[in-house]
Amino acid sequence: MCGIVGYIGTAQAAPILLDGLSKLEYRGYDSAGIAVYDGKEIHVKKAAGRLKVLSELTHDGATMPGTLGIGHTRWATHGSPSDINAHPHYNKGETITVVHNGIIENYLKLKKKLQDKGYEFLSETDTEVLAHLLDYYYKGNPIEAITKVMHRVEGSYALGIIFKEFPDTLYAVRKDSPLIVGKASDGNLIASDVPAVLKYTREVYFIQNEEIAALKTDSIIFYNVDSEEIQKTSTTIEWDINAAEKAATSISC
Repeated sequence: MCGIVGYIGTAQAAPILLDGLSKLEYRGYDSAGIAVYDGKEIHVKKAAGRLKVLSELTHDGATMPGTLGIGHTRWATHGSPSDINAHPHYNKGETITVVHNGIIENYLKLKKKLQDKGYEFLSETDTEVLAHLLDYYYKGNPIEAITKVMHRVEGSYALGIIFKEFPDTLYAVRKDSPLIVGKASDGNLIASDVPAVLKYTREVYFIQNEEIAALKTDSIIFYNVDSEEIQKTSTTIEWDINAAEKAATSISC
């Protein structure tokens, strides 16, 4: 089980990420981490154990300023529970950061290809393959790099992605692993499930298989796997937060 939360807007991201992840604790996890972009660098803090450990490390997010970020709670699949294997994961240059729910079935084949190209791996996870594969395909256009990765990867995934060269945009994509987009008054969010965003908005978009979302503070653009813009209709969530949390069911990550 895993959880994803992401935010871009005018508020501080880290407290929102930690709060959103706390609403997803029912999904089960053994480590947690967040990445926050302060406009100059993407800072990552992650730790094995309960979300409380991460909250204490970051003083409830106060030590990680920035208005763009992604967060994750992980249940170990590839690689044991540890600080290194916890998400988010970087590319070597720490210019692309990824959180991932799902399982990349052909990650060993992709990992070997990347190692043959000189890429080095720090973790035992399949997710780090995605960070390096995005780096391999990235030539200045995030949507183009994401779609190329989608064409190469086999398995299930929901991704939250930050590119250092695009400090005003949060990227998200999914295939066979749930992900929603929330439109709030002070920014926009992504999450694995509705309870994580209800404190901030009731207007959500349900991302379908092989769709990409590019979120800015005041706009959301959706694309298909061919990098073509598509139109989506939002849904208004009528449940209250307590009902949503009771109704939530965990989904394998």
